[in-house]
Amino acid sequence: MNYKPEPIDTSNVTLSAEHQKLTELLAKNIHELWVQQRFAEGWEYGRQQDDIRKNHPCLVPYEELPDTEKQSHRLTVLGIIKTLLALGYRIEGNNTTFQNSASVEDQDIALVLETLKSSSELNLSSLLALKRETIKLQPRTPEIYQVIGDAILQLGEPLMAYDVLTEGLKHWSNNLRLQQLLALSLARSGATQPANSLLVKLLESGHSDEETLGLLARTHKDLWIQATDSEERTRQLGLAASRYEQAYQCSGSVWTGINAATMAMLMGQEDHARKLARAVRQQCLQQLKPDSERRSDEYWLLATLGEAALILREWTEAQDWYAQAVQVGERRFGDLSSSRRNATLLVQYLEGGSERIKQWFPVPRVVVFSGHMIDQRSRPTPRFPPSLESKVYQAIRDRLYQLDARLGYASAACGSDILFLEAILELKGEAHILLPYDREQFTKDAVDITPDGNWVERFDRVTQKATKVIVASNHQQQEGEVLYEYTNRLLHGLAKMRAEQLDTEVIPLAVWNGKPSNDPGGTASAIKHWQQWGDEVEVIDLESILEHESLNLSMGGEERLDEGAIASGSTPGTPAPEFSRQILALLFADVVKYSHLTEEQLFPFMQHFLGAVADLIARSVYQPMMRNTWGDALYFVFSDVQQAGHCALELCDFIQSTDWSAKGLPKDLSLRIALHAGPVYRHINPITGHTDYIGTHVSHTARIEPIAPPGKVYASQAFAAIAASEGVSDFTCDYVGQTPLAKEYGTFPTYHVRRRQLYFSEQ
Repeated sequence: MNYKPEPIDTSNVTLSAEHQKLTELLAKNIHELWVQQRFAEGWEYGRQQDDIRKNHPCLVPYEELPDTEKQSHRLTVLGIIKTLLALGYRIEGNNTTFQNSASVEDQDIALVLETLKSSSELNLSSLLALKRETIKLQPRTPEIYQVIGDAILQLGEPLMAYDVLTEGLKHWSNNLRLQQLLALSLARSGATQPANSLLVKLLESGHSDEETLGLLARTHKDLWIQATDSEERTRQLGLAASRYEQAYQCSGSVWTGINAATMAMLMGQEDHARKLARAVRQQCLQQLKPDSERRSDEYWLLATLGEAALILREWTEAQDWYAQAVQVGERRFGDLSSSRRNATLLVQYLEGGSERIKQWFPVPRVVVFSGHMIDQRSRPTPRFPPSLESKVYQAIRDRLYQLDARLGYASAACGSDILFLEAILELKGEAHILLPYDREQFTKDAVDITPDGNWVERFDRVTQKATKVIVASNHQQQEGEVLYEYTNRLLHGLAKMRAEQLDTEVIPLAVWNGKPSNDPGGTASAIKHWQQWGDEVEVIDLESILEHESLNLSMGGEERLDEGAIASGSTPGTPAPEFSRQILALLFADVVKYSHLTEEQLFPFMQHFLGAVADLIARSVYQPMMRNTWGDALYFVFSDVQQAGHCALELCDFIQSTDWSAKGLPKDLSLRIALHAGPVYRHINPITGHTDYIGTHVSHTARIEPIAPPGKVYASQAFAAIAASEGVSDFTCDYVGQTPLAKEYGTFPTYHVRRRQLYFSEQ
């Protein structure tokens, strides 16, 4: 047969909590209708199916059905609902469904949970929609947060999972499972120290269960990888091995068992490693279902069998088990990355290289994108005329397929950006969008600029289907090209952060005509920035496509503000030289409880505290371009994030290590320090005559400082992204969640800046 099924594509359909409830209701109803029909035909319950006697074991209430039968009904219903939504239909209902229930919300949550636990059909957009609706429902148990957080972790989004789990912990602060999942989200996002500290606290409070011990062992494995001192590496590897072994002995779980075997192998205890691997393999084979009944929840059994085969040096068997794991774990990027990491460690130990792992575990690459906009009709010389749209789209799609890139970061201007996002979504990938400024103005400036192509509708579609849409700055202003330069740098950093989380590569991709430009913010500028930091850029040659089409060069095109990108819808005037805009790093600091100082302490404060800060800055190799103070507040401006980060940490260490009581000041004198990076205006202050920096990004930095804990350095997502883009390795930016900023400024992702530690000790 040459028949090839081609079902309607539903991969990008977003399912709400209402759809999940409906799925479970309809699954139950399908069963009720089937049983009713069977009873009408004379069938009866029987332990074995007998078509002659008309006996069937499933003629029981839905709640008593085997899980496999329930799941079959759910998948059928879920497929129908997703198909209807993909075809443009709406599913509407009323509020009468549960009117006779004593607890409407509890029933709602129970139905959503039942479907969530058994469904492999949910994408990230659906899970985030469920998270938003869950908060509205105000569940009475923490289970919904546990399930959604765990599912988002499986899809490889630890920062999003962290936010879900943190929300749950606001209501159930002592819930063990929420704390364990929070630690896992921290570990997978690279925040090893906070993860380790949280798990040590759980252990000290009496939680010596398998999950806590296993996760603690995982952090020691991370610390072993990070350590550079040979003695410390040996110590951390030993701690990881002992904790995994301890967890396995108390639970007999295949998860901690296979990790104990892997750690033993890496420590050179090969006989013990093989003994553990054989025992774990036998356990997995006993638990594994036949191929015909295999589901995504058996991913870890299959991956564990692959790891056991590696330890036993059974290469062909390992490849086969891993291939089955990859098949059932499709799009579970977080889990695939975790399995690939262990497999890589083993193969490097056994063979000295890890090339075969790249073939066995094709975790998709992350791609950051930039490209030319579509030509407007008024453009005198064609660059990207509308007639090339299909050719460029196919070239983008083909390149993404060749690169195995499924996680895309881009803006959303008409032309190359939207074509890239459409291609990512068609390939069932994730689209992450960064707009330079507010959506409405951006649509006017960069999307709705030509009557050809239906770009506004397509813009709305890709932003709706995107995993996340971020706005870099609040408003478009003069020198708009700086905002596009800022956007390009943030996109690069966010893509690198995601690639690091998944242990995969980031690939810069551009649709470019090959012509250099000195204008900031456009495609040529993005390519120059990528190459500056050592990236090899994949280029789709727009000029070659144009030449191949043999277009009439006299036809009209777009009058775009050249490579300065999507620039401004209005024609900005040329700012005065003393009032220019550039991307800089900003530091705000404030003394905790300054208002509590007595009148007699104000002079010692000025002399000893501010004087000491001034001396520290004067001695530091990390010099600010500008420094200012208002009472107890410090405001510094730096040329780059690396200098700002180091200066903030130096300042923090100095304040914490000084005995202020000896100087007549409160002994617990401390600073809150905030860091941000963004476009700011440089001007000459007309009152002081000194250089100053102002703008909305200065205000943003000032709103971070009040929420920073005393003695800590907090930073914005923009600061963390630019640090990642520029390859800063001396300090880390550990995610601390979506944090409401001061003065009702809004809620934003926030990071804790700390020096990169070579290791952390278990208490």
